[in-house]
Amino acid sequence: MIHEILAVGPLQCNCSILGDEATREAIVVDPGGDIARIMAAVQKHGLTVKQILITHAHIDHIAGAARLKQLTGAPILYNRHDLALVRIMDQQAGWLGIPTPDVPAPDDTLDEGKVIDIGGITGSVLHTPGHTEGSVSLYLPSQSLLLAGDTLFAGSIGRTDLPGGDLRTLLTSIRERLLPLPEDTTVLPGHGPATTLAAERESNPFLQNL
Repeated sequence: MIHEILAVGPLQCNCSILGDEATREAIVVDPGGDIARIMAAVQKHGLTVKQILITHAHIDHIAGAARLKQLTGAPILYNRHDLALVRIMDQQAGWLGIPTPDVPAPDDTLDEGKVIDIGGITGSVLHTPGHTEGSVSLYLPSQSLLLAGDTLFAGSIGRTDLPGGDLRTLLTSIRERLLPLPEDTTVLPGHGPATTLAAERESNPFLQNL
């Protein structure tokens, strides 16, 4: 599988381009900005974007989704519980001092257990609320890869002081949805370096009592 990671937008969100070498079909996860760079990477690998997945509807993860859909025709998928955040996108833009992007309603929702199966790439959606009500993670078992959005970071967890955040809910999501996965699973957070579940179980201070 092709996996290119681009740090995009003012908050350097980790945008993943997942492509299958045989079918050349791809999924783009969290296109928060820098759409020209994302499209250049897609074209470099000769890929066709079939789906645009959003782990949660904070502006730094979703701001470029509409433009990417316009360029590729691919549907946008995110959890319907984050529509409340879309409705305050102007406030989110104000937090960063940037123009308010166009953010459409999802073409389909990402619910717990939904299977993503695009041209040789198969994953399952884990609903992991806490950072936002609609936060999801994408688990690709054949790649031992977890795209965790802003739920779990290397040495930390997602913030819970923004609208829709709740610390107890976030810790429950990590305990019940993420920690049962195999220890050797690579975790790509929404920002910063990759880690593994084994490393986070051992040293992440927020997980020691889970």
